[in-house]
Amino acid sequence: MPSAAEHIQELIHQYPVVVFSKSACPYCRTAKKLLSKYNLKDNCYVLELNELSNTDEYQDELKNLTDDRAVPQIFIGGKCIGDEEDLENLEKQGDLTVLLKKHKAIEDL
Repeated sequence: MPSAAEHIQELIHQYPVVVFSKSACPYCRTAKKLLSKYNLKDNCYVLELNELSNTDEYQDELKNLTDDRAVPQIFIGGKCIGDEEDLENLEKQGDLTVLLKKHKAIEDL
């Protein structure tokens, strides 16, 4: 079983979009709902930290990577773009679609 740090690195390099979430978090639900509009299919991975036995290890490692242990933390193309508010701002500015296409999470129409 990989460590939390190894698992996080595997996920953010394997999937164009990764959301570190908690299932009861309203901000996480907002982010997942917004992303669901983009039909990402197998290009998006959501890890519900509250379903893991070592949640704190994951949140500590996310803090090491991003200086924040709160959820959601959203990675696109291996880079943390922030939380649901940052995701919403990217969408409002028209940059989210561009970013998702750039990292091959969605196809050009």
